Amino acid sequence: MKALPVLSEQHEIRRVYDERAETWVFSVVDIIQVLTQQPDFQAARKYWNKLKERLTKEGSQSVTNCHRLKLTAADGKNYLTDVAIAATQRAGACVNPLPPSIRDLPEHPRVKP
Repeated sequence: MKALPVLSEQHEIRRVYDERAETWVFSVVDIIQVLTQQPDFQAARKYWNKLKERLTKEGSQSVTNCHRLKLTAADGKNYLTDVAIAATQRAGACVNPLPPSIRDLPEHPRVKP
């Protein structure tokens, strides 16, 4: 797998291309950080953890559709990170629990594919 981050003005969305499956996987926390316009990564991480906790209590399958991979963090170390597969219902399932005002934002113009 090859890691190629998506850069925006303020944030980096970590992504990895799985050549065997021919799919992109994206860091869920990074996506939430951009969607919520949160400058602090730790706040976005806590938001996702709390959301996951609530969804798990409700029995939602959204959390089970998000897998974990080791991605390189800002400190240069690899950590297990929740990821979503792009262009599938699984990626949408991870984002759908977000409030509609955040989930339905127009495409972010600063993100470059």
